[in-house]
Amino acid sequence: MDRLTQLRGKMAETGTDLVVIGPGAHMKWMLGFYPHPDERPCLLFVSPSAEAFLMPALNAEGSRQETGIAFHTWDDADGPGAALEAALSAVDAKNAKAVVLDEAMRADFALLVLDAIPGARHAFTDATLGALRMRKSEEEYRELKMNAGLADEAMRAAFAAARPGIKEIELADAISESFESSGAKPLFRIVGAGGNGAFPHHHTGETVIAEGDAIVIDIGARKGTYSSDITRMVVIGDPPEGYEEVHGIVEAAVQAALNAAKPGVKASTVDAAARDVITEAGYGEYFVHRTGHGMGVEGHEPPYVTSTSDVILDTGMVFSIEPGIYLPGRFGIRLEDIVILRDDGPEILSQMPRDAHYVKV
Repeated sequence: MDRLTQLRGKMAETGTDLVVIGPGAHMKWMLGFYPHPDERPCLLFVSPSAEAFLMPALNAEGSRQETGIAFHTWDDADGPGAALEAALSAVDAKNAKAVVLDEAMRADFALLVLDAIPGARHAFTDATLGALRMRKSEEEYRELKMNAGLADEAMRAAFAAARPGIKEIELADAISESFESSGAKPLFRIVGAGGNGAFPHHHTGETVIAEGDAIVIDIGARKGTYSSDITRMVVIGDPPEGYEEVHGIVEAAVQAALNAAKPGVKASTVDAAARDVITEAGYGEYFVHRTGHGMGVEGHEPPYVTSTSDVILDTGMVFSIEPGIYLPGRFGIRLEDIVILRDDGPEILSQMPRDAHYVKV
């Protein structure tokens, strides 16, 4: 079943008359591409019976190579007004009562639509397009699994390069070289040595790695449409005081979250499972972020595994499990795996153990 058909199924279930999508991740998932995004209104309209583009003339020729959907073009001299009216008429949406808007589109694009359909109820995509994107197909799974394997290779390259005297940024460069040699585009390379590891999103820099450092390494890259995300720990020589105890607590939190993640369970239940382990060990105030995030076309997308999420987990959802403990001035520990939820629980995409890698000095 193609994705437009899937979307129309969700529209029927939710009583939605029109879905409006801007250039970005939703459009990429729907059509496999999106036109150049800028300030010129560019929108895909999907109704129960038809689909059409509001398309800037500047983008039309290049976009026509990607899709056969009808274009209603406009140029800078005339503006989008007439083309917008034509596109809405083409999909029989001038009198739409329930409109779903891409939550990531520009606000001025959204206002154009709402002004053109006065009185329509509007919502975001969580019950329609967003719900479809959360459940990955086996084809999507295979690409995510492949990317996880490339991330495992890059992490092994980081382990091999880690030593006293190397800078964080030099270790990050070794990670990038591994990704690039496999044809993947590096997306992020967090290398946090010693006290820098206590900042969950540390900006990798010129810090020189020293004996006794525990190093947080959080990396990801994209090959194809999907990407990777993994976090592991490296210890240079003897670990800092308390490290092994804290690593064991974080690993226990990962295991608790994995055990809790089942179809039919709220995402908040998985967060609570990890958080309770860390809190009961006395480190609750040092677990400062959510337990996980979804991953697909975007590196961070629903479902979000937070303490307040009411999302019911379902087979095919892909998300991270990444509890952490961050001790200011000392070290941080985060262990992260991406999982796909199967009928009997989560399948971890990485093949790499979560044990710390110890570098002998």
